[in-house]
Amino acid sequence: MTQTITTALHAPDPSTRLRAAMAAGTEPDPLLVDDLIARCAVEPDFFVRDMLTWALTRLPAQVTVPRLVDELVSDAPQARSQALHTLSKVGDRSAWPAVTADLLHDADPEVARTAWRAAVALVPAGEELALAGELARELGRGPIDVQRSLSRALAALGEASLDALATARRHRTPRVRAHAAATTRILDDPDSDFAYELERAAKLTNPVVPEHDSSTPC
Repeated sequence: MTQTITTALHAPDPSTRLRAAMAAGTEPDPLLVDDLIARCAVEPDFFVRDMLTWALTRLPAQVTVPRLVDELVSDAPQARSQALHTLSKVGDRSAWPAVTADLLHDADPEVARTAWRAAVALVPAGEELALAGELARELGRGPIDVQRSLSRALAALGEASLDALATARRHRTPRVRAHAAATTRILDDPDSDFAYELERAAKLTNPVVPEHDSSTPC
């Protein structure tokens, strides 16, 4: 059975790979952990990757967590990102030390976004303020979807984020100030529309100054 699943995980047809991942989770076998994790690093289909993660969560944490932690130093961004995602789903806080500052500030935006979510899921009591400060260093980064992900992570930390956000609202860079202001608003009202709040904060933070009309006397 194990060999059949391993073979099917590499099939050309994504539906075959999806069924193989589902079978791996339905009848969990620790002998499959390496094959499942290796497939996570290269699987192009989102739904198959999600099923691979589910299959890994069905295995004992003491089996999966060390192997997932090993993936966090992989040269392949997808390997790092998927391992972080899976660790956040496993929820074993023994993995917390492996969610390093390097991952929180990873050059690959998808890795960084997944690291933010994993960090919030795994942070132990007493470490929230330090994590919020680290996450706040990313304020202003990337397009709106990246900024939204960071804001959600900071909002999930609740009051632990307030000091870091207050400091960021005095940052010399208008983009950082606007992102911090929008995040504070989301923290106050989780139902707020992030895109609207960010645009509004950007206008307030960096208002447009009308061009001087040289034909008008001073």
